[in-house]
Amino acid sequence: MSDEVLIERAGGVLTLTLNRTEKKNALTPPMYHALIRAFAEADADPAVRVILLQANGDMFTAGNDVGEFASINARAAEDDANAEPPAATAFLRALPKLQTPLIAAVHGRSIGVGLTMLLHCDMVFVAEDALLSSPFVNLAIVPEAASSMLLPAVIGHQRAFQLFALGESIDGRTAAAWGIANAALPAGEVQAKARAAAEALAQRPPSAVRITKSLMRNAAALSEHVEKELELLHEQVRSPEAAEAFAAFFEKRKPDFSKF
Repeated sequence: MSDEVLIERAGGVLTLTLNRTEKKNALTPPMYHALIRAFAEADADPAVRVILLQANGDMFTAGNDVGEFASINARAAEDDANAEPPAATAFLRALPKLQTPLIAAVHGRSIGVGLTMLLHCDMVFVAEDALLSSPFVNLAIVPEAASSMLLPAVIGHQRAFQLFALGESIDGRTAAAWGIANAALPAGEVQAKARAAAEALAQRPPSAVRITKSLMRNAAALSEHVEKELELLHEQVRSPEAAEAFAAFFEKRKPDFSKF
């Protein structure tokens, strides 16, 4: 395995650090698989009480590689039943099933799945100047990770629709005010605050913590919604709208959806 995801265990806290800094921590299949394996190992290891997810570099993550979606669109004639990149699909399916408490420390930009995965975290600490966005509709695709269920539940339908449909960014202060994050802090304090919370949580009775998490989240309903989103994403990513969006993205121009 590469060093694109750094893994450290200490004091009941499993720390996962995104480390593909030269590519803004855009998630690759090996990174997705590393995260999935870490989740499974944490759930199976009583010594792991909490997972802390953070990132090196100047941003949390640029999300999924747009090139992978574009390649899927280009293969549309093959009627590929696995339109979403398989590693990403597996990661989306793993999120609702995670039993170990998950805490995130977010700085810089957090795009696409970088935002939607936060909705599966049990605590989130974000930099005041961080920028979170979910530009799915801008790419003519649809939300994932059960975010079309979770985000409206957290921030309300109107705000969630604004984030999805217009693809606008919100800063860390807004994310905290809207309930996506527990607190917004100066960027230099985010990881320390998240680690302190993880260490405190690791001292709590573990079975009570995990049961509380399970009671607060309907894993079966979330998994069902993940599958519904994936089905629609598989269809939409191969659409003419998506072809235009991907072409415009790589040609660095404004897409023209007036013909659809």
